Amino acid sequence: MKELLTFAVTAIISISTIKAQEIQFYNTEEGDKHIWGEFPVDYLKEDTTYSSWFNTNYERFALEKTEYDWIENLEDDSVEIYLGTWCGDSQEWVPQFLKLWDDMGLSRDQLKFTALYGSGEDYKQGPNGEEEGLNIHRVPTFIFKEDGKEYARIVESPSTDLFTDVAQIALGYPSAPNYAGANYILQVFDTMSMDEIYKDINNIYRTAYYKVGRFAEFNTLGKVLSAAGKKNEALLVFQFNTYYHPGSWYGYKSYGELLVEMENYPQAIIAYEKLISLNPDDEDAKAELERLKGLKISEEEEKGGAN
Repeated sequence: MKELLTFAVTAIISISTIKAQEIQFYNTEEGDKHIWGEFPVDYLKEDTTYSSWFNTNYERFALEKTEYDWIENLEDDSVEIYLGTWCGDSQEWVPQFLKLWDDMGLSRDQLKFTALYGSGEDYKQGPNGEEEGLNIHRVPTFIFKEDGKEYARIVESPSTDLFTDVAQIALGYPSAPNYAGANYILQVFDTMSMDEIYKDINNIYRTAYYKVGRFAEFNTLGKVLSAAGKKNEALLVFQFNTYYHPGSWYGYKSYGELLVEMENYPQAIIAYEKLISLNPDDEDAKAELERLKGLKISEEEEKGGAN
């Protein structure tokens, strides 16, 4: 989705019971207004832009009973919730999580809500880099912390169901979050340099192969990494995705576009040729391929003249 505005518009909000405070927004080309950055969750209930989906999904959830011994294990913990007001999964699960939290009698002061950008150069980023270092590649992401240290998370949607996931977290036996392949490769990037990764590339490739799911898992991750300025990491993720899903023309599109951005025209040409072989009706890709071939010829001529 293309943004009409690439900067956040600051507004002062004062709606019924919500204390006046600063909330940031951005607008899309389609005229949609989305929250960007930290905000009070009650705003979603009160503002008509968001209240329909928020209130509907909040009321969808109900506990059969509200007294469980394990609830007290969460009383001193905090949960950081990263979402997108543009995201269907956020619209579904954030209100239901809040209803569960309320039904358990826990304090909303333990919760922190941060809205991330929906596309472009700020894709899944906060206005002040709130997501940095947290390996957030899907929204919503619920990060459970004890004494400021993460000990569990729910990624995009529950692994089993919302109640069971939260209960297991409280009991100290959290389910593995969704997107095992993306989570694994992010851990690799956190603990190894790119030189170390390429020395162990075959093992990393095989391990990720058995963890990764659908095509979109690595394609989205690559876009998040690229938008965050981690181009080499994104390139490797896109390259892996072309191997894992060789019949997907869109995988070669993502890979080729980043190669062009990084000015690796010979490899970009190969990627676009593969893209066109899989999707021969893509006229834009054909035009880009011809442009890249022209750039390559110009570079070769310049090198020849220099010799």
